[in-house]
Amino acid sequence: MATDLIEIHPLDPSPEALDRAAAAIRRGRVVAVPTDALYALIADPFNLRAVRQVYQAKGREIHRALPMLVRDTMMAEELARDISPRFKMLTRRFWPGPLTIIMPASPKVPLRATGNTGRLAVRQARSTVTDELIARLNQPIIATSANISGRPTCRSGIEVFGVMDGSVDLVLDGGACEGIGASTIDITELEWRVIKEGAVTEKEIADCLEAAEE
Repeated sequence: MATDLIEIHPLDPSPEALDRAAAAIRRGRVVAVPTDALYALIADPFNLRAVRQVYQAKGREIHRALPMLVRDTMMAEELARDISPRFKMLTRRFWPGPLTIIMPASPKVPLRATGNTGRLAVRQARSTVTDELIARLNQPIIATSANISGRPTCRSGIEVFGVMDGSVDLVLDGGACEGIGASTIDITELEWRVIKEGAVTEKEIADCLEAAEE
């Protein structure tokens, strides 16, 4: 599969580029785009062919869930088996923004997309490109780091093209993406824990949750 590259402005992407990316995603393809936290591979989580292609493109272990982006908290809640007070506090404080929250997945989420864990990592990004794609598709999207598993995430469209040419259908090149990666917190257990610290620090998360429990 030949990979195409389209240059865009990350804050004002052309409708034509977004329409082409959305059409590719509807066909079960994988598209790389800039976000507020480096570049990401975007795909349809409800298309098992697309899910499989994301795992193959990254060389990702199949037991690791694929993170998703949503338009708002309401869309996230539709993907969850249950919603905790912690989830509401975290989303109120940090969304849209670089915090991914792991929560129990609803049965409507394909088990394969959760890495057969039944858990879902979800985030609302502060990104024009992904917001516009979600709006066009009217559904959440897979959004996992654009890299080969175990290697650094790509910081430019040209870098994605060089690393993943032939593995993805299309790259929307918005130039250099200097954002710090998103943090990830797991709230599925009694004791919450930070899985990965990025732009949001563990102290900021702790301060938010402790304030909610006072």
